[in-house]
Amino acid sequence: MKSLYVRIYLTLVALLLAFAFGSAWLFQRHIEQERGNVELAAGERLNAMAGLLKLALPPATASRDEQAEVFVDWGQRLRMPLALEDSDGKRIATTQMFQRRADDPGAIIVSASLGDGRSLEMVRTIRPPSPQGVASGPAGPVRPGEGAGGVAPRPPRLDEGPWTGPWLHRPVSPGAPTVSTLAVVLVLLFVGVAAGAYPVVRRLTRRLEALKRGVEQFGAGQLAHRVDDSGRDEVAAVAASFNQAAERIETLLRSHQTLLANASHELRSPLARLKMAFAMLEDAGPAQRQRLAHEIDVNIAELDALVEEVLLASRLEAGSAVGETHPVDLLALGAEEAARAEGVFEPETDVAHIDGQERLLRRALRNLLDNARRYGGPDVELVLRPVAGGYEFVVADRGPGVPAELRQRIFEPFYRLPGHAEMAGGVGLGLSLVKQIAERHGGSVRCLARDGGGSRFVLFLPSASR
Repeated sequence: MKSLYVRIYLTLVALLLAFAFGSAWLFQRHIEQERGNVELAAGERLNAMAGLLKLALPPATASRDEQAEVFVDWGQRLRMPLALEDSDGKRIATTQMFQRRADDPGAIIVSASLGDGRSLEMVRTIRPPSPQGVASGPAGPVRPGEGAGGVAPRPPRLDEGPWTGPWLHRPVSPGAPTVSTLAVVLVLLFVGVAAGAYPVVRRLTRRLEALKRGVEQFGAGQLAHRVDDSGRDEVAAVAASFNQAAERIETLLRSHQTLLANASHELRSPLARLKMAFAMLEDAGPAQRQRLAHEIDVNIAELDALVEEVLLASRLEAGSAVGETHPVDLLALGAEEAARAEGVFEPETDVAHIDGQERLLRRALRNLLDNARRYGGPDVELVLRPVAGGYEFVVADRGPGVPAELRQRIFEPFYRLPGHAEMAGGVGLGLSLVKQIAERHGGSVRCLARDGGGSRFVLFLPSASR
């Protein structure tokens, strides 16, 4: 059996059946015990009533009319279905209630001896028949001649059915089935719960099937496909997790595709220049050979830098580990990189430590300083200042600046401002790497205008990695 909803549903139905049978068995035992207690109490009451009526009735030697008159008077006072029989089993008198109920389907006639040959009869309600004509009483089987509490059932008449318990009754009709109310209730309960459980179980498994189809579609290449994550249960949580993972995977694959396409485009220029330089090398003179050798070195360095930045960008986008975090002294880092770039370093704090990856932070700061020197000239300033929640590196230059509408786009991979595409050393990945490194450390980077002309790049790093 492969369908999950069928397994869940059948398990629920089996548990329901076990509960129904267990409840029926316990209920039946309780009913039998209560029935025995009721029969015992009824027998004791009937014997007590027989004793009282014996004292109130005329003796057995009195005339039948006198006995009948007094018995009918007491029967009306007691308002009970009673009858009085003599020692020969002949009716002396009956109450009107006895006459009405004695012929009802399922009537039970109970008999108790008065001790002088006469007997007192009363009509009771029928009990379900027991197997082999034996009724179960509180102390075991009760057979003809053995009544509860000493009450002896009278022998059956010719027009009555067989023994069915401690008392006799006339059956409704020969062969008529007995319907158990408890069985009907349990069957209705079973049908109701089974019918109500099916749509609930099916709805749950239908959502799982939809999630399965969505995963298969995503695996088949439909990266934009998402599953329904409505609801607040575990299935909705799994669907939401899948959508988040699918979003990250799609973004990663798209960025890798873009990175690969842009990298292949950027590799063409230095490769073409290298091919041309090597083609001219054979026929070139000494002076030209020296220029071509320098050109080859520059293009090889550009290729090396491009490959390194592409690999680093790919690893950062994939989230792969590029080193363990440890305490980093931002003062020392800023001083070293400013000296390398021949810029001015102006710290506004005496202590600046964060937890991070020094190699990545050094790369981000170096990219900002190199970018400032490349496009902004030699007037480069580096400021380290404390701010709420961390520290900020501010790299300022006196270049042409960045238009306000392009200050977000310059952090995209391989994007370069118009007119900067042919400047030496720029491939459009430096600022993108700065943004990725900052975000990896829980920080951010932004570009602002500088008073008096130029740009200011602000790299925020939190005091504790988030």
